[in-house]
Amino acid sequence: MDTLLANTFFNPLNISLSFLILLLASTYLPTTIICLGDIGVPSTSTVKPLCIEEERRALVGFKQHLVDPSGRLSSWVGHDCCQWEGISCNSSTGHVVKMDLRNPYPYPDSDARWDESAYNKSCLGGKINASLLSLKHLKYLDLSYNEFQGIRIPMFFGELKSLQYLNLSLASFGGEIPPSLGNLSSLNILDLGMNFRLFSRNLTWLSHLSSLKYLNLNYVDLSRTGARWAYDINMLPSLLELHLSSCQIESIPLSLQRINLTSLLVLDMSDNGIKCSSSPSWVFNLSSLMTLDLSWNNFSCPFPNEFANFKSLEHLDLSQTGLKGQIPKVIGNLCKLKVLSLSYNKFDGGGIEEFWRSVSNCPNNSLESLDLSNCELESQLPASIGMLKNLQDLNLGGNHLWGSIPNSIGHLSSLKTLDLSFNKMNGSIPKSLGQLYELVHLDLSYNTWEGTLTEAHFRNLIRLQYFRVGIQVTDPPMSLIFDVASVWVPPFKLLSIAIINCQVGPGFWVWLQSQTELIQVTLRGIGISEDSILEEWLLKMSSQLKNLDLSNNQLSGDFPSHLKFPNLEHIDLSHNQLEGPFPLWRSTSVYALYLESNIFSGPIPSTIGQMMPNLKILSVRSNQFSGEMPHAWSVGRKIWFLDVGHNNLSGNIPTSLGVLSLLEVLKLNNNNFGGVIPDSLQNCSGLRSLDLGHNKLFGNIPLWIGGSNVSLLYRLQLRSNVFTGHIPQQLCNLRNLHILDLSHNSLSGTIPKCLDNLTSLVNNNSNAFGMGSEQATLTLKGAELVYNVTLKLVTSIDLSSNKLQGEIPEEISNLILLGTLNLSMNQLTGKIPSKIGNLHLLETLDFSHNHLSGHIPQSLSSLTFLSHLNLSYNNLTGRIPSGSQLQTLNDLSIYMNNPLLCGVPLSTNCLGDNTFPAKDANDKNEDGNHDKLWFYVSVVLGFIVGFWGICGTLILKTSWRYAYFEFFDNIKDKVALAIALKATCFKRIFF
Repeated sequence: MDTLLANTFFNPLNISLSFLILLLASTYLPTTIICLGDIGVPSTSTVKPLCIEEERRALVGFKQHLVDPSGRLSSWVGHDCCQWEGISCNSSTGHVVKMDLRNPYPYPDSDARWDESAYNKSCLGGKINASLLSLKHLKYLDLSYNEFQGIRIPMFFGELKSLQYLNLSLASFGGEIPPSLGNLSSLNILDLGMNFRLFSRNLTWLSHLSSLKYLNLNYVDLSRTGARWAYDINMLPSLLELHLSSCQIESIPLSLQRINLTSLLVLDMSDNGIKCSSSPSWVFNLSSLMTLDLSWNNFSCPFPNEFANFKSLEHLDLSQTGLKGQIPKVIGNLCKLKVLSLSYNKFDGGGIEEFWRSVSNCPNNSLESLDLSNCELESQLPASIGMLKNLQDLNLGGNHLWGSIPNSIGHLSSLKTLDLSFNKMNGSIPKSLGQLYELVHLDLSYNTWEGTLTEAHFRNLIRLQYFRVGIQVTDPPMSLIFDVASVWVPPFKLLSIAIINCQVGPGFWVWLQSQTELIQVTLRGIGISEDSILEEWLLKMSSQLKNLDLSNNQLSGDFPSHLKFPNLEHIDLSHNQLEGPFPLWRSTSVYALYLESNIFSGPIPSTIGQMMPNLKILSVRSNQFSGEMPHAWSVGRKIWFLDVGHNNLSGNIPTSLGVLSLLEVLKLNNNNFGGVIPDSLQNCSGLRSLDLGHNKLFGNIPLWIGGSNVSLLYRLQLRSNVFTGHIPQQLCNLRNLHILDLSHNSLSGTIPKCLDNLTSLVNNNSNAFGMGSEQATLTLKGAELVYNVTLKLVTSIDLSSNKLQGEIPEEISNLILLGTLNLSMNQLTGKIPSKIGNLHLLETLDFSHNHLSGHIPQSLSSLTFLSHLNLSYNNLTGRIPSGSQLQTLNDLSIYMNNPLLCGVPLSTNCLGDNTFPAKDANDKNEDGNHDKLWFYVSVVLGFIVGFWGICGTLILKTSWRYAYFEFFDNIKDKVALAIALKATCFKRIFF
């Protein structure tokens, strides 16, 4: 299960609070069940009677309707049901009082490796038989963490009147919560949380549970209850702990007539998206609250001063609640506060020092955990940071903090976690960090530190286990040098180290070899080139190593394949100079292998699925692998990411890839694959990204690509192949598609009019963007660009360089989220769609090299994001539209070879324009007088030259003068005759 669920159940604070509540609740239970391990065993009991026969038969009937794949209930044989697994009886009467069938397989925390298949195998399922009604003395029933596949909670549970504890959490129950549960008047604990298909129309049945002290409805859909949920829950006067996280509650009523929840200690209403215009006053009257979690909501109301009423508050979580402005000063009055999380809000940049002063108002400040991560804070860390003596966890990551770490950081003697990652901090790292002898987790990554890290920074960190420092590999290396004396032996044993794009001194390698208990190692971009040192160190590594990242270094030669890492899960050797055959380890634990951008050669081993049966991610792009793609994939059915692009692979695409039912990303681009796309790929029903571009594939585009089997596709690239035929109408069924590239093929026919069915390009309600990081090469803005993390933000349709005919469908103007549209190098005719300006996010538009005609639509001028436009080599006519954005695109090649186009920026004037192109008003003001002056000077000079060049010569030279007049005398008769003939023709034509 994901991290959110893991944190919910395994957060130490949650466990301690829940334990407290259960302990308090147990004081209200009859003495026969205070000891949950052996319910109902009096201290004077000497004889344990056998269980009641009727109850034994009931349990047998219950078991018969269950599905038990792991055989957990195999002990349910014989006559003494009190000895069966999960069953406890009252030692005096023999009645069954406890049934604990919670899944015993450990649920994951953030550090443990978890086998989902093993967990599922341990789940009970099937149906719940009504024979349980015979267990009339049952006080404790736990079916949590099982898999009942959406069945309803049995209504007959409401007849188990003795129940005091009912836990059905995370057991996959569905449907409506039966109101009959309101009959359980003795119930103290009710946990229905994490049943994602469970809902309730109203909670009025709760009013009968007057003894209820613990209620968990996390992830139960309460949207149908409106605001009534609060009035119903307010009827529980004994309630101590209330969990309503992720219940789709949309609002909180502003007031309640009478507040009965006066004993409430814990209130969790996180992750509901609650919006409010003003503060609900009744919540702030719950003065006994010790824990309040309102995180991941959307409050628009200002932070209320009524928070000062929570004098007993120890845990406050307001992360991701839309808070703005200054960090609230009123928090400084909560002197019992131990845990405070305000992360993912938008506070004013420089309020952190004032906040520090406010929390120091309490003479005996008890704050132990402070999370201000991702709050847009912009300031230096104040020196007053050292005043919080009890602080154990400090997270300031993801802000805009600058400057260095103050020396006073060394006064936080209780600090266990310090996270300053993803800020703009610089300067040297103070040696006072070395005074934090309780420090376990230190993350200084993604800041631009300077200076040298020496043993003085680590000398007293005897408990340090996690250390991270560095910046993106794409950035210039930091001037920070990690160098310690080669004779120094550190007092700690790290479990995780990450050094990225830093410089390391010679003493670093000696220091590193002392760290023999590492689980996670990231040494990325630090210039490792000494293969012998690396191999020597790896040989000493503990067998518990799980994550090894040596990417972006200068490793060369063969990577040692004889090394054994029995627990290694993640290997990243990408962006080095490694060569030789495919490095293959026999490992059942490896799930991710990154070998891209090296010089590996030879075939990809066909035994890869056998050697690494749990492999999920395989990336070998940009190497020199050759031969055919392996055909034996049946063993590696768990693969969901497969990238062999940019190699020299040949042959047909193996049909056996169709057995990879979990496959989400398949990239075979830039190889020499031939043949057709195998139909077996339609069996990969989870496929989201398919890139077969730059190969030699031929035939028609298969119709199944637009079928229901692969309906999750968000990216389809088939560019630079030899595909023929029409573009299938079925592609319009891919509602999540936002990258479609069929360019550079031999496709014919027309562009489908149904492209506006691609809803991910029409509205933002698509789930198409739920993808991980993936690299792709796309033609955008007139050039091939490589996209990585930002791929999820790209929206593109490229049908260029085909043989498409007909008109551009008007429906294409409905794709308002489209960023790139390239239809160039086809045989398209007709006009450009008049509503092309609807594509307001368009950055690239290329219709060049077609037979388009008509005017360029005026709406084109409204595209304010347009940075690349090409309409050349068409038959467009008329004036080029004017617009502020179009005027920035003054490259004449945009419109070339459209001889009937006119207007700016072309030199061709349109009909009605002035003889000379009008100048800008500023140009007229600046240059008008200057032009007039030169005009008059030119006229005068021309007159002088003309007059004296001709007339002056005739006056001065007599022989030229006689010849001149004789010439005119000879031609006068000819001129008169010519004028007469022209006059005659004129009359005949017009009269």
